[in-house]
Amino acid sequence: MALLDRIQKDMAQAMKARDEARLSALRMMKTALKKHEVDTAKPLDERAELQILASLAKQRKEAAEAFRKGGRPELAEKEEADLPLIESYMPAAATPEDLEAAVAAALEETGATSAKQMGQVMKAAQARLAGKRVDGKALSDLVRARLG
Repeated sequence: MALLDRIQKDMAQAMKARDEARLSALRMMKTALKKHEVDTAKPLDERAELQILASLAKQRKEAAEAFRKGGRPELAEKEEADLPLIESYMPAAATPEDLEAAVAAALEETGATSAKQMGQVMKAAQARLAGKRVDGKALSDLVRARLG
């Protein structure tokens, strides 16, 4: 089932259940997806959908952090409550073991030995982790540590 169809179906269920918090998050997701579709004048493909959802998740994390720093924990909690819902529509996150294995294989494949070759290793590691949600910062930190 297409992601927009799934979100629309879940919105109907949230309306029937009178779950305002869930409904609000679903509407936000649907709006972001539709906006991208209208802006590009092309139907969404799976890759674009995942990029949009990843962007929304990152925005929620950053907003929650900013609210906490600003002394507004109630707003931070609302942002953090949306995160699990957004992530439920995304593929499973890569485990630390997955990251380790992908980086080790990428290092072996590229033969990289210095930090100058980090881009090659990152590209190879990301290719091995395709289909999983990957934290780019965690991956780059791991590659940097392995390259010394």
